[in-house]
Parts: sequence; C-alpha cells; structure tokens
Amino acid sequence: MDKLILRNGDAMPALGLGTWKSDPGEVYNVVREAIKIGYRHIDCAAFYGNETEIGQAFIDAFSSGDVKREDLWVTSKLWNNAHLKKDVRPALEKTLRDLRLDYLDLYLIHWPVALKPEVQFPSSTNDFLSLNDAPIAATWAGMEGCVKDGLSKHIGVSNFSIKKIKQLLDGCEIRPAVNQIELHPFHQQPTMLEFCNKEYIVVTAYSPLGSTDRPPQFKNPNEPSLFENTTIVKIASANGLSSAQVLIRWAIQRGTSVIPKSVNPARLKQNFDAAGISLSNEDMKKIAALEAKGRLITGKFWDAPELGYSLATLWDE
Repeated sequence: MDKLILRNGDAMPALGLGTWKSDPGEVYNVVREAIKIGYRHIDCAAFYGNETEIGQAFIDAFSSGDVKREDLWVTSKLWNNAHLKKDVRPALEKTLRDLRLDYLDLYLIHWPVALKPEVQFPSSTNDFLSLNDAPIAATWAGMEGCVKDGLSKHIGVSNFSIKKIKQLLDGCEIRPAVNQIELHPFHQQPTMLEFCNKEYIVVTAYSPLGSTDRPPQFKNPNEPSLFENTTIVKIASANGLSSAQVLIRWAIQRGTSVIPKSVNPARLKQNFDAAGISLSNEDMKKIAALEAKGRLITGKFWDAPELGYSLATLWDE
C-alpha cells in the first residue's frame, strides 16, 4: 500500500474509504468489510451523519482482532456551525464519542465558511456568520488546541484555496498537514498540487470517481461522466481494469491520497486492488489531457455575498 509522508514523518495510507453518502444502516457493514479487505484509512465527517455507526464498526473490528487502533488512520472534519474558537473542541469531542476513539489521526476544517451554531445547513443569509464574527485564524487556533491536548495527531483543511492556506501559514503555530479537495481528471488542480507539495502539505482527492450519487443540490446539469469517458474506458480496457481502478490509480500516481466511496463489497475489493496496479507514463499523459476545470462540487450553496461568501471568494480563482 502506497503511503504519503507528512511533514513530521508520519505516514498516511494513500488509499482510503470515503463515507460521505454511506447511510446509517449500511455504513457499519461497509467499514467492517473494508477493514477486513485491508483498508487502513477511513475518511469521516460529522456532517455525514453516520459517525455513531462507524464508531460501532471500529469497536467491533478492534475487539475481533481485525485491526489495531494504532494501525488505522481515521480522519474527521469540523462542520461549519462550530467555527467559533470555543466550539471547536466540543465538536471534536462529540466526534470522538461517536467514533468511539480516544484520538483522531487527522481533523480538518470542512469548509472555509462559518454558520451560526444552531444551523446545520443554510436556508438564507441569516444562517451565516461573517468572517469577522468567525475568522478562520480563530478557528485554526481552536484546532491547534486540539492537537496540543492530544485529541488529534494532525490538523488540516478541506476546500481551501492557495490564498487561504497562505493566510493560515502566515500566522499559525501548527501548519496544516493536509488539504482535502475535489480532484479527478476533469478537475486536476495542478497549481494547487504543486503549491502543496512545495509546502509539504499532503493533498487528498475527494469525489475521485465523479460522485454520481450525490444529492441533486450538489449537481450541475449535463455533467460529463468520468466512467464513460472514452479515454478512461480505453485505458481501462487495454489494461484489464475497471474505469474506477484507472481513476483511483491515477490519483495515487500523482502523489495524492484518494478516498473513493462504495457500499458494494465487490467494488470495495476492486477499488482496493487499484492500489497495487500501475499506469504507464503514456496513460498518465492521456489522462492529463482531460483537464477541463470541471468542478463538480461548486460550492454555490455557500453563496452569501453580503457576508463575504461567494464562488469568487470561496475558490479565489
């Protein structure tokens, strides 16, 4: 299994299991099966609404001898309604209770957007906190406190632009270890990857297979399909692989970690096996040519310009 080395020398498995959209009632079996197959990196988030069931899967996997806690890499994320510095630690403590763990390996700020504490998802601009009320620097200080108190070994960010990471680096005590962002052949973000490599920040690719099962409000009309793309299909056919395996291996060979989601045992195994294959330089060049700046998760649901949130300010592009 490929591993990515963090700035302090710790190693994060390149291939992980994504749990977004894995519903309560199915995610327990998915996590148990994934661990038995060999997955050692599980990506979670409070917002996904399934951490309690994942926690039960962890406890049962530990007690059954399937894996030791120290051999498992567990990531979770701070949701937008806990960005006030005083709310960061309680949010992480709840995640730890739900996941039945004493510590996380990695805790991420899910989005650089703040909501009022009582709001789960915004329905109007009244649901947001401005960046003056909840500055990212203060949120980050709360995250740093969690590391100092032993609640998470590492901290990082998700959906952060280069500009926002630079702002953190200018004033932080503990540098972000990871930036988790949307990455796939239609949205390759080479400039971000180059920047993060230079700063020793590991990049994790979410929605690496296109996330076709995400809710309608997260979709764009007439989206192209990664699975049906002619180049991907031809490379898969020539190598005796599935399209998903090509997409996963492409992400790993670029030097990123990748967290595909599946609830199907056969596809879980197929995805895991992608870590052991290799694509040729020619295959990688062909996939690189698919770049279309085709972001799937646009972030349009965070649009509140009067409070400083817009697509322009979110991505800084």
